[in-house]
Amino acid sequence: MPALAVTPIGAARERLLSTALDLFVYHGVNGTSLELMADALGVPSASIRHQFPTKADLVLAVITPILDDLTHVAEVAEAQRSVTSRREVALSGLVDVVVENRRLAAVLHADPVVSRLVREYPPMLTLTRRLNPLLTGPDEDPHTLVAVAVVGGGLMMVGMDPQLAELDDATLHRLLLRSARRTLRLRTPSRRRL
Repeated sequence: MPALAVTPIGAARERLLSTALDLFVYHGVNGTSLELMADALGVPSASIRHQFPTKADLVLAVITPILDDLTHVAEVAEAQRSVTSRREVALSGLVDVVVENRRLAAVLHADPVVSRLVREYPPMLTLTRRLNPLLTGPDEDPHTLVAVAVVGGGLMMVGMDPQLAELDDATLHRLLLRSARRTLRLRTPSRRRL
């Protein structure tokens, strides 16, 4: 198997990130060493350390596509004219991202150190500051703030619930969106907006 250095950088990076995610899911972030990753890829660990000097750098690289998706959700939601549309688009987009990445969400939230790393990562902080007002709307009353926190926390924990593991993505998406709308007291729109 060729070393990462001989493979095109983009392909090698994608292969490394995909392998990292698989190993994180199987062993947890703490249980996945860079050496274990190097063995799985058939490359020297120095190849991995060259691209990602620390495991934290690797974790943040794994979540970058999710942050890109959430940025897109925020942009689309912010472009909506009405508060109701902004809230619906933000919520639906957030559910899309969570369902699409439920394996990773479970891994990240199972480890408190990794969870804190992600929460405190500046791009994540920026996204949270953008998405929260889209979900709360202009009236940040205590009920709405608590409801948004419950929905956000619940969505992040979906991947950890073994009872939901067998649900297909479409069913999970539909049920999550329905539950989140109820919690946030949002009406079901007549048509899908995202």
